[in-house]
Formats: sequence, structure tokens, C-alpha cells
Amino acid sequence: MRFWGLVVLVGLTAGVGGAALMELLHAIQHLAWGYGEGSFLHGVERTSGAQRVLVLTLGGVIAGVGAITLLRRLPAPDVSEAMWLRDARLPLLGSIVRAVQSIVLVALGASLGREAAPQQTGAAFAGLFAERAGVPDWQRRLLVACGAGAGLAAVYNVPLGGALFALEVLLGTLTLPLVLPALATSAIAVAIAWIALGTHPTYSVPTFQVHGSLVAWAVVMGPLAGLAAVAYIRLIAGAHALRPRSTGLRLATPIAVFVALGLLATAYPQLLGNGKNVVQLAFLAQLGAGLLAVLFVLKPIVTAACLGSGAPGGLLTPTLTYGVLLGGLLGRGWAELWPGASLGSYAIIGGAAVLGASTQGPLAAIVLLLELTHHGETLVVPILIAVVEATVIARVVGVPSIYSARVSAPERARSALAEPHAGREAGESGAPSDLLPASWPAP
Repeated sequence: MRFWGLVVLVGLTAGVGGAALMELLHAIQHLAWGYGEGSFLHGVERTSGAQRVLVLTLGGVIAGVGAITLLRRLPAPDVSEAMWLRDARLPLLGSIVRAVQSIVLVALGASLGREAAPQQTGAAFAGLFAERAGVPDWQRRLLVACGAGAGLAAVYNVPLGGALFALEVLLGTLTLPLVLPALATSAIAVAIAWIALGTHPTYSVPTFQVHGSLVAWAVVMGPLAGLAAVAYIRLIAGAHALRPRSTGLRLATPIAVFVALGLLATAYPQLLGNGKNVVQLAFLAQLGAGLLAVLFVLKPIVTAACLGSGAPGGLLTPTLTYGVLLGGLLGRGWAELWPGASLGSYAIIGGAAVLGASTQGPLAAIVLLLELTHHGETLVVPILIAVVEATVIARVVGVPSIYSARVSAPERARSALAEPHAGREAGESGAPSDLLPASWPAP
């Protein structure tokens, strides 16, 4: 009963925290970009080039000053690092500071995901509650992962996807004693967040019809998506390794990167933010081939640059954006050879394939796309084909997940050796395989 009481408490906290962070995000977006209604992209497009540079410069200053003041005095690892290298321990105050800074930077236009902040707060509060209750270590680790998944679920209205993210990506395993708490925390968090954020899907798309050309395209697209994911993971890992270490560079690098992003945004405002509006336009086939090609090249570069500058933020939505752009671009070419399918359906399949390969969480990626759109179930067969092929390619090449790639190889090796029952390394599933005991006691 104590454990299940904590499950309910973690779900409630993740839901409230996620909703509060999204309200903060929207408030800062409206204030910084001067719009009252409509999408973030529409608000940015109505501003001048000078305002875009000015707002991004402010973001760079906040990132740099925060790195050498608040984050130095109140350091906190991101959730994946805490799960795999720090025994799932996150300091509460430092995590809240990191989460708020992340939300502010994304609102000001940083090309990073907004989901990192609610994941951070959900995981940190879960760890605090578990410590206070004195539960065993395996339950604390499980609750921390569930808190992170519930935070993701709350802000994107993806209860099943959030639970699978916690299990498949963070814990690297699916067993009944883990599935039930993960489902419960995500469901509670989403229900609480509905009060402030509503019940609508993240992306509004029509009901796509499956077509023979989509199945054939998925067979061809899967390996290409896997190779694209490999390149993207290596880009992110390289940028993370180049993060500034000295005080001067930790202050100057974010400013330089964000100013450069602001200059690029004078021509391509679609580069700003986590990519949500770009994905929406791609699903509705409202991006031309030329713009798709430009964004496909530039979006991963600016995401890696923001991450490499030391700015905190998520990678889930930027990774999805990268896959959607790839799918939309290649789908246009395929549609010329074999017409009949909706252009937006190619974007959905590409997004799922790249996300599954990049996170090494194929089930989570598939379910996330279905829940994010609420209309993707008709495409489930080509999605499954593309995701399986892409994930197999990424595993054959031997790259880690987008999350464990930010942990150096020696650190991953030490983490695996520290687990006496470890059956595989972090790179295979995104997390060390035996975060919990080999014998799973029922909650």
C-alpha cells in the first residue's frame, strides 16, 4: 500500500508540474514574441528579423549566465544520466532550476524539446517521495523512471507512450511488475494535466488511408531512416562531447550559438522551438519540397549546436521533427513514382522510424505517434515495417540511443560493470539492462 500510494502521488505531482511548466512556456512565448493567439510559429513569423535576433540573444545570455551561476551552484544531471550513472538520484532544487531554465530557453526559441523539463521535475519529485518513504532501491528507481515518463505523458497527452518511454527507454525492460506502476502514473498525470491543457491531441491530422504504395515505401524507407538516425545520434554525441568546460566559454558559447540561430531564423523562422509547428505543417503537407530539404539539413545542426552550447533541453521532439522532415521529403519523391497516398502519411511513417531507431525504443515510438495524432492507427502496418527496419539498422551499426549517446563510452562501461546481473550494455536498449533486481518482487 505504501508503494501504490507513492505511485498515485508521483502521478499527481507529474501532472501538476507538467501543466504548470506548459503554462509558463506559453506565457513567456506570448510575452517574448508579442502574440496573443495562434501557434508559436505564426507568432514568430509576425516579428521582424531584428526582434528574432534580439530574443535569441536574450536566450543565449540566460543560458550562459545560468550555466555559470545557478546550474553551477545547484547542479543536476538530466534524467537519463541520473538513471544510469547516479543511482537514479536527482537533487530536487537543482532539478527544478534546470527545468525552469529549459522551459524559458525553449520558449525563447532554442531548438530543443520542451519535454525535458516535466520529465526532470517528475523524476526529481518521485525520488524525493521515495527517499522520504524509505522504499527499497529498486522501487525508488522504478518510481523515478515512472515520474519522468508521467511528465512526458502529461504535456503531450500520451499516457501509454509516456509509460512505454519510462519502461523501454529508461529502464530497458518490460515486465508486469513494472508495467502497472508506469501505466498508473502516466494515466494519473495525463488526467490531471487535462484540467489545464485540455484533451486534444498534440497534432491535428486527417484520417489517413493506407495504400499499397505506403507499404512498399515503408520497406524502402526503413533502412534509410535507420542510417539517418545513426548520423543524427553521432551528431548529437559529438556536440555533447564538445560542451564548454571553462567559465568563459560556458558564458560565451551559448550567446554565440543563440545569436547565430537568431540570424538563421530571419530567413527560416521554422528553426526556432522544438519543431512542433513544423511537424504539424508536414503532417498536413503544407511544406514545399525546397523548405523540407533546407529544414532537414539545418534543424539537426541547430539542435546539436544548442545542446553543445550547454543549454538544457530535450531531444524527443527535435528527433521526431528530423524524422518527419526526412519522411516528408522522400515521400514527395516516391509520390511522383507511385501516386495515391497522402503526403502527410509519409511524414508520420518517417517520424516514427527515425524516433524508434534513435531512442532504441520501437514500441514507445510507435505508440507515441499513434497517441500524438489520434489518427495514425490506419498506418500501423507501414509504421511497424519502417520502425523495425530502422531500429535493426541502428542496432547492427552499433550506435547507442540518443540518450545514452550523451554518456561517454567509459562511463557506460563502468555503469554496466557496476550491475552484477547486467545482461547487455547501455547502447543496446538505451539503458543498462538490470537497473532493478534480477528477481522482480511484486509491488
